[in-house]
Amino acid sequence: MSAGHIALLGAIAGFTIFLGLPIGRLSAPAPRTRALLNASAIGVLLFLLWDVLAHAWEPVDEALSGHHYSPALRDGLVLAFGFVVGLAGLVYFDRFIAARHSRTEAAVSGSAGTDVTVAEWRTGSGQLALLIAIGIGLHNFAEGLAIGNSAASGEMSLALVLIVGFGLHNATEGFGIVAPLAATGNRPTWRYLAALGLIGGGPTLIGTLVGQRFTNEVVSIAFLALAAGSILYVVIELLAVGRKLSAKHITTWGLIAGLLAGFATDAILTAAGA
Repeated sequence: MSAGHIALLGAIAGFTIFLGLPIGRLSAPAPRTRALLNASAIGVLLFLLWDVLAHAWEPVDEALSGHHYSPALRDGLVLAFGFVVGLAGLVYFDRFIAARHSRTEAAVSGSAGTDVTVAEWRTGSGQLALLIAIGIGLHNFAEGLAIGNSAASGEMSLALVLIVGFGLHNATEGFGIVAPLAATGNRPTWRYLAALGLIGGGPTLIGTLVGQRFTNEVVSIAFLALAAGSILYVVIELLAVGRKLSAKHITTWGLIAGLLAGFATDAILTAAGA
């Protein structure tokens, strides 16, 4: 199979993320539905957090098992640094956006004809959806590297299995991106949904192209660590949203559904031999 065909399949694996995005167009869902959507997204992201950290830690664990302490220390530091940057970086970025939003509100208060909800949209559920897409995009870049590396080393069957498995994963991740929008009843434009899909799914194609020509385990760990930090930040934000919805029993079942969906797709990938 040619490099072009592998790249095309990598793109398909990434862009299955678009399958879940139309949920974001739900108009003013009932509070119970909003709570269920929010909790299900948390469940998917919790699984994704575990999956990302497990893959990022694997090289460190293998190095320690083989008593190769220098590579273990290097990879461990990369993992720790990337995780801190991914989590703390978004915390401080959020503070910056909030401060700018406050200044914007002060500037437009009392102005006739000014649509203040636009500023609120950019700092509310729309911003959270964007952050989820960025975190998933970092993760998908690492997945694309795995696809490209497998193809470059001649393991075509493994590359195909990874493409199928990651494609299944991305289909559920698309729902995770837009759940904050659906949970608040904010209807994004199709253009905005397309942008979110490109941010979240496009890196799979980029990673596939890079992986066919460049292999570096440290780079892969760095992107996985960044993804883990950003995903944890989003989980914290979604938990705060869920608490405001005051539907603990629905939240519980939504979390269970999201986690099981993540593990089910991973089980399919493992059973196929990846």
